[in-house]
Amino acid sequence: MTQTFLHVGCGPQRKSTTTPGFNTDAWQELRLDIDASVEPDLIGTMTDMSAVADASVDAIFSSHNIEHLYPHEVPLALAEFRRVLKPDGFAVITCPDLQSVCALVAKGQLTEPAYIAPAGPISPLDVLYGYRPAMEKGNLYMAHRSGFTWQSMNDALRAAGFPIVASIARPEVFDIWAIASNSPRSEAEIHQLAAQYFRM
Repeated sequence: MTQTFLHVGCGPQRKSTTTPGFNTDAWQELRLDIDASVEPDLIGTMTDMSAVADASVDAIFSSHNIEHLYPHEVPLALAEFRRVLKPDGFAVITCPDLQSVCALVAKGQLTEPAYIAPAGPISPLDVLYGYRPAMEKGNLYMAHRSGFTWQSMNDALRAAGFPIVASIARPEVFDIWAIASNSPRSEAEIHQLAAQYFRM
């Protein structure tokens, strides 16, 4: 049976660039974005996904967009995630790891490249506030308004009511991956899901 995952804040990306777990015939992708120019299936924001029915998707994939919200909007977005997920659904969220990024800032490397992305060099300043070349061209959707450490991501997901969360910080690549289940699961079950749906 085909399941549906909601690709939140998809931008130009498609299923093939999510994770190996989602990039199979078993999953149907439903793309949602605020930017109509990327031709999503649905237009909406993380804080208002009214185009998506209650308990209608089996999973959510949210890559590098939760940091675009203001801090007070994060609980609203996570409540929306829980609303649209089926009772046994789960969310996979990845975002920058501010702890490792700020370690570079503390060394005085604010504007030096931390790593090279397909779009080009990414500095700690870009990670903290948004990718400057895209914003310079007028794409202010790329601005960052909040951020997370491994602990604060876990705290936010648990505060939103997700019964169980598994996550990992990868300081070598400056990111956090988290998976949050909408229903109780064992530690073994959530870690098995993480192994399947994280892109490591």
